[in-house]
Amino acid sequence: MPNKIAVFASGNGTNFVALHQAIIERQLPVVIGLLVCDQPTAPVIDKARAANIPILIVDFHDYANKAAAEAIILTALQARQIKLVLLAGYMRIIGPTLLNAYSHKIINIHPALLPKFPGRHGIEDAFDAGVTETGVTIHYIDAGIDTGQIIAQRVVPVAPDDTLASLATRIHDCEHQFYPDVLQTLINEGAI
Repeated sequence: MPNKIAVFASGNGTNFVALHQAIIERQLPVVIGLLVCDQPTAPVIDKARAANIPILIVDFHDYANKAAAEAIILTALQARQIKLVLLAGYMRIIGPTLLNAYSHKIINIHPALLPKFPGRHGIEDAFDAGVTETGVTIHYIDAGIDTGQIIAQRVVPVAPDDTLASLATRIHDCEHQFYPDVLQTLINEGAI
């Protein structure tokens, strides 16, 4: 029986799709047992539906506070025996309710080489800083913003003629290959 993972996403779901395809193509011994989305109209929901992956939509505006919303998520994760959570464009800071229950079991992908350019605008911040290279970081989540233990990084050079759009495209292309690679490595190492 493969281990179940959950993917948390808030937007288009391109990393979600890349992960799902890689799990199938590489025959990885995991399945996406749940998509958690905090945006009721996000395109990722239709992508999960098309792949017959269970969906939990939690609109945080419907709850008194973050802890109450995360309690609903935690109940769903535990009911489905989820072993690992992968954040894929999930635009919320994870609170103590989930951090305590899934300590060292929540992973994020960030579009910059941490610790440089943390936060919501990693690609734009790196581009505006005029760096010659940036990249993608995969790291464990802790209570800070992009401060958790780094698992792996991949460099993406910044070309002299890059625009923000061309750099963003290359970083997203890197993410779509790199996240499945790291997931496969974690499985091979017995971390999942």
